[in-house]
Amino acid sequence: MFERAILHLDLDAFFVSVECLRNSSLSGIPLIIGGRGQRSVVASCSYEARRYGVHSAMPLQMALRLCPDAVVVHGDMDVYSRYSKLVTEIIASEAPAYEKASIDEFYLDLSGMDRYLGCWKWSGELRQKIIRESGLPISFGLSVNKLVSKVGTGEAKPNGAKMIVKGSEKHFLAPLSVKKLPAVGDATYKKLSFMGVRTVDTLSKIPPALLQREFGKQGLSLWNKANAIDESPVTPYSERKSLSTERTFQIDTTDVDWLKDSLAAMVTKLAYDLRRSGKLTSCVTVKLRYADFNTFSRQQLIPYTANDLELIRCARSLFDRLYERRQLVRLVGVKFSHLVEGSPQLDLFQDTLSDNRLLRVMDQVRDRFGNTALTRASLLDGDN
Repeated sequence: MFERAILHLDLDAFFVSVECLRNSSLSGIPLIIGGRGQRSVVASCSYEARRYGVHSAMPLQMALRLCPDAVVVHGDMDVYSRYSKLVTEIIASEAPAYEKASIDEFYLDLSGMDRYLGCWKWSGELRQKIIRESGLPISFGLSVNKLVSKVGTGEAKPNGAKMIVKGSEKHFLAPLSVKKLPAVGDATYKKLSFMGVRTVDTLSKIPPALLQREFGKQGLSLWNKANAIDESPVTPYSERKSLSTERTFQIDTTDVDWLKDSLAAMVTKLAYDLRRSGKLTSCVTVKLRYADFNTFSRQQLIPYTANDLELIRCARSLFDRLYERRQLVRLVGVKFSHLVEGSPQLDLFQDTLSDNRLLRVMDQVRDRFGNTALTRASLLDGDN
């Protein structure tokens, strides 16, 4: 049995790095990638802007108060997706097995490679190839599992590399803030701080039962992370091209409001699936089949999103352009294509902070009670 060796690669300030590559005058200055509206938020920012306290998901107006000299650039997901694809292709040409965790983040399983050549040497050569062929800075962490490797990458940034040798994982994590552990957000950190827990070392010594009492299922996960325990495998990456669903009605209908409500319900479900799989779409297709089995479809390109309301508006607009009045409809379908990898934060170019918070809360309810557990009241009247 080979000793595990997991490499984590993360493109540094990815959106910012791409913009600096396209326009060298943006290098070395406080730079914010975000939306155009007054209520938009920060999608990414340069290290120069971070020194002023600017960070991702911060309201843009607040970021500009902290750093009034910052240059704001509206994000271009088409360009970022192309660079992400280029880096993915480089990794795919070299790696024995890899997982694409997001648009700018990768895990590689190098277990057994030390029998032929050192994992550290190979990882460094891969990193240099990515920098050389893409022009983008990238950092990596190398250890025995995904958790420690990811934290190692964070400590190596910007544009660096770090190896955590087997047996030193807990020693490496111990002095770090618990905020450095993946998935420890502001609310969890605040509660841990109230308990007097600020370092990973302190967290690792708390009995698991106590953490489970205070945090529920997340408590055991926190204990495992603090003790450098992570057996999750590297899941081989495969690109999903589209998401789709359709509904055939038992009775053909001309009830337009009911048809559009059915379409909205399907879009809502698909948008949830989109966010759960960490993807965004830029192409919506609506399909109609009439009672005579004639089938028609129409599609529209849109800015990359996974937002329910944006996608429902687009789908309903396509339906209005597609539907021939007074014809009985047998089937309605919708498809999202031109998918790209990305966390819901990539929606920040289009949506406000409150929109994204609402989506997160709704998704948490759906995660617990099922996809149909709730819907927006605004969708029930069929006017949106």
